[in-house]
Amino acid sequence: MLLCFTLLLVVGIAQSGLIMNLDNGELCLQSIQCKSGCCLRDSGLSLARCASLAAEEQKCSPWHLYGVYYYCNCEMGLNCDVDRTLVGTITNSDFGYCKDPNDPRK
Repeated sequence: MLLCFTLLLVVGIAQSGLIMNLDNGELCLQSIQCKSGCCLRDSGLSLARCASLAAEEQKCSPWHLYGVYYYCNCEMGLNCDVDRTLVGTITNSDFGYCKDPNDPRK
């Protein structure tokens, strides 16, 4: 219950314009705050910062509800090729690699 309230509060503050359009390297609480669309943390104990989206062949995380990632989602036009599982989705540990969906080498 407290987690849901906190999440709603953070999203509400972010959408109100108080802490939006953050540049890469700035502290964030949700990906919606970042110009890049990715709020990234190195570990469970680190502070999250805005970061660039993943390029082709880089490690990625697909979109999830929490809005803070260990690996950013892919740049426009690329797909995060990952085998999603329920446990991985809940624990934010579904990682894959950015792939071009039009690449014939699939």
